[in-house]
Amino acid sequence: MPCRRQPVNFAIMWMLHDNRYLHRGVLAALMALLLSAKGQAQEAVDVELILAVDVSLSMSPGELEIQRRGYAEALTHESVVQAIEDGINGRIALSYFEWAGDFSQRIVVPWTVVASAEDAARVAEMLSATPPRSARRTSISGAISFAADLFAESSFNGLRRVLDISGDGPNNQGPPVEEARDSLLAAGVTINGLPLMTNEGFSSNYDVADLDLYYADCVIGGPGAFMIPVNAWEQFSEAVRRKLVIELAGKEPAQMQPSIVLAQAEQRRDCMIGEKMWQDRNRMWPQ
Repeated sequence: MPCRRQPVNFAIMWMLHDNRYLHRGVLAALMALLLSAKGQAQEAVDVELILAVDVSLSMSPGELEIQRRGYAEALTHESVVQAIEDGINGRIALSYFEWAGDFSQRIVVPWTVVASAEDAARVAEMLSATPPRSARRTSISGAISFAADLFAESSFNGLRRVLDISGDGPNNQGPPVEEARDSLLAAGVTINGLPLMTNEGFSSNYDVADLDLYYADCVIGGPGAFMIPVNAWEQFSEAVRRKLVIELAGKEPAQMQPSIVLAQAEQRRDCMIGEKMWQDRNRMWPQ
């Protein structure tokens, strides 16, 4: 895992080098504060997990609500809680944000430790505290880059770092998705996917029939990377739950059910298909 630069409390460091603060008792107190801050910055967890959830305009309000409820139900399910408690450290660090266009990301759950059913219930409460808000366009690359910043700001030391990204269409805004993906993989993060192939939203102008292949070729990657396609909203909560159990328990995806798809070594899908579809439509309907 790449070395991480830990945050430093510069106010304390300045006082330690100022003669006015060199009284033995004050010095001891300041050193204790500094060591405490450093210890907190290095809190060990089994997984640093980011859940990145699509809220683009192709999703109806009902579907946005299904997503929120599905994640809340999955996170509080006994199998997920058990997978967390069975880890080496018995806790994970989790963050949840919703995304759409290149600059449309909203953190719903900031970095939070989950080590028990009570912790999971508090996260579920955060997910139901405010309604989801949709936004224009679909930038998977923007979501990946936003997640990279979240990982950089994390004060936890996870044995693994995982980005779990869901979406109902290909990238059509921002940098190429392969570029963003490869940058995050180089930082030691595994990207898993949850392609939503329900085709029940407001618009299907930018849908691709084989979104699962697109995710396998262009989005997911890293050690043990996999995805679980969702073909009907009735499957959503169960798919999220199964996915979380695999990610948290460190199970080998290849040994799971056949609906789980691993990352592919050979590319089969054009990773610029979303951008090309957007450009083609703009030529037909100039703005």
